[in-house]
Amino acid sequence: MSNIRALEERVFFAREIKPEVNACLQQAVASANDFEKARSYLYKARDLDPDQLEVYIALYKFCFYRGYLAEAQQVALDALETAARRGDFDKQWLNLDADSTDWTLEDGPARVYLYSLKALGFIRLRIGNMEGAREVLEILMKLDPDDRVGGSVIMSLAEAV
Repeated sequence: MSNIRALEERVFFAREIKPEVNACLQQAVASANDFEKARSYLYKARDLDPDQLEVYIALYKFCFYRGYLAEAQQVALDALETAARRGDFDKQWLNLDADSTDWTLEDGPARVYLYSLKALGFIRLRIGNMEGAREVLEILMKLDPDDRVGGSVIMSLAEAV
């Protein structure tokens, strides 16, 4: 029990997360220097609870920062699909508008969707898919006109390129 408690205190991922999922995430953090091991813990966490949105965020960030951009892009797309399903709005960003859901909520599927759009835009920039990045970022700016998730920073990068 004390071993699990020590792991739980390493990194805070979410308020409502299953202990077994959190344990996998904590193991991934503890194994961050071993890419394959850490990645396996992240995928195990996702498999244990495919609806836990924070797992997708951890996974696409981990892959992105390790240079696995294609994998990060796929995980970001999976995060968008899961967030849309959980938030009960259309998963296809081209079909979304300001009235599709309450995009101003500080927590929940809509906020994860916005952050994941931002991440997808940045990933696509790094891959060199400028058109795809701009498409996603333009939708993000439409859904988040007050720039609560900071999409304007990534849009500025896209415009500079």
